[in-house]
Amino acid sequence: MESHVEEEFTFHCPVCEESLKVNDSMKQALVEKGCVVCGADLTVAAFTVG
Repeated sequence: MESHVEEEFTFHCPVCEESLKVNDSMKQALVEKGCVVCGADLTVAAFTVG
């Protein structure tokens, strides 16, 4: 039986300082749409593993 563990990332907005844990699909959505709090454009640099 194969177990799939989705990687978790910590998001930190460089503009408004919002921080939260997200999964890979949420990370991709944030990069595409921007910060959910302030609307700032984001890059993958706003995310760290863990």
